[in-house]
Amino acid sequence: MARRFEQDRPRLRAVAYRILGSLGEADDALQDAWLRADRADTSGVENPSGWLTTVVARVCLNLLRSRDTRREEPLDDGTDRGPVGGAPLSGGHSVVDPEEEAQLAESVGIALLIVLDTLGPAERLSFVLHDMFDVPFDDIAAMLDKTPAATRQLASRARRRVRGVPAPDADLPRRHRAVDAYLAATRGGDFDALVSLLHPDVVLSADAAVVPTPEPFAVSGVERVARGAMASMGRARSAGVVLVDGRAGVAMAENGRLRVVLRFTFADDGLITGIDVIAEPEHLNKLDITGIS
Repeated sequence: MARRFEQDRPRLRAVAYRILGSLGEADDALQDAWLRADRADTSGVENPSGWLTTVVARVCLNLLRSRDTRREEPLDDGTDRGPVGGAPLSGGHSVVDPEEEAQLAESVGIALLIVLDTLGPAERLSFVLHDMFDVPFDDIAAMLDKTPAATRQLASRARRRVRGVPAPDADLPRRHRAVDAYLAATRGGDFDALVSLLHPDVVLSADAAVVPTPEPFAVSGVERVARGAMASMGRARSAGVVLVDGRAGVAMAENGRLRVVLRFTFADDGLITGIDVIAEPEHLNKLDITGIS
């Protein structure tokens, strides 16, 4: 089983990362899963790879369900997580290279990870395991203590949110391109390109949790708004274009958690007239965030 775990580690890590959206938590989940597997009687296991996937998925499901009561970053308690195949688990406990995390997020799809974070634990598990890793609904249903039909419905609801529903707004494709260009200019630090997307009377409004500040604030004018956007270059690396309440917008994540959302308004000529920056958790939870089909 130790050899099988090492052979399957890349796939198991990929499963855990897509379920949890955080590389640190994914590595912790693998360590926890190995401890469980090492203690279990596996003499009757006919499909070791499938069994290990189930163990990892169950650990991830527990983490998703307990997130509301856990600290944002798990504490390293110094516990020795044990060797696998005679060697420590690579990466160590909760030690993550930010560059590796950023590259992995980009390879999976930042917008996808952001939308996944808006799903409930059962929906997220059903979608990731079935649609991304071809795990049968019968197996997923056993993890969730639901019927295969109910599990299929969970995955279907998640799929609609991830892929997005075609919007009736005829201007959506053009606005999608404008928001995409805004994000690209912000990531690349291209001040002139950013300015070209903004209306002369553009206003940026941010709630108190964005900086944070004691009160919400607003800035107006092309140059001031563009300079403010340039200040968020670091956050833009972990941002993706999504639908926010049915309109093209930007969502930013950190360690797989939704942190900031930008909502845009446009003039008739397609220039951006307003940017609402939202970071207050209560407000974020009320937003309808989906993928763009």
